[in-house]
Amino acid sequence: MNLNDRFVASEDVVAREVSGETVLLDLTNGQYFGLDPVGGRIWELLSEKPRSLSAVCDTIESEYDAPRETIEADILALAADLAERDLIVAEAG
Repeated sequence: MNLNDRFVASEDVVAREVSGETVLLDLTNGQYFGLDPVGGRIWELLSEKPRSLSAVCDTIESEYDAPRETIEADILALAADLAERDLIVAEAG
């Protein structure tokens, strides 16, 4: 996985904000997954349309005060976790 990879939220996942946290429900297996506010923003971006992780980093960098290296590492880690759970899917091409 790298920053040029493009992902989109799975159609089999429903997301809701609950008390400042984004809760994801995987409809295929009934499992829940929680995201903090930054993770929720990343989910929101990936739910809108397929995006490269680099583009997600650009948006997060413009909205939050954190070093680019930290943002990239955190987004790569979150994307890997979400992809492993089939909550996001890679876009071919």
